[in-house]
Amino acid sequence: MLRDDINTAVKEAMKAKDERKLSTLRMVNSTIKNADIEARGQGKPPLSDGDLLGLLQKMIKQRQESVALYDQGGRAELAEQERAEIAVIQAYLPQQMSEDEMKAAIAATITETGAAGIKDMGKVIGALKAKYAGQMDFGKASGLVKAALTG
Repeated sequence: MLRDDINTAVKEAMKAKDERKLSTLRMVNSTIKNADIEARGQGKPPLSDGDLLGLLQKMIKQRQESVALYDQGGRAELAEQERAEIAVIQAYLPQQMSEDEMKAAIAATITETGAAGIKDMGKVIGALKAKYAGQMDFGKASGLVKAALTG
């Protein structure tokens, strides 16, 4: 379904002659196809929508890192280009959870999984990824899970 939305948006961007959006969406499609080919090579089925959300989040994170580097290097035009790409990609992600919502979801998942200590962190993160793919920044969530399990 997410693939269809992206392909439809590519056609709309072509008609609107929106070069930035078109090039970004083509790049997203290319990344998805490469990930599908890699999965097929490992004997796995094509990526699910949940997997695609994780892939999109990874692409956004890469661009955020690039923005920071471009800003440091005084390359404002390149940083702005990356920010535009982030905006296009984010349109395909569900609404991100606030920190309070993340803490509540983490507390509930810790209770559900019966996690007792830091050794259960992987189990909690795995359950969160299965349930909240695309809605949660797992970089932040990891720190929150660790804090919840140790203290």
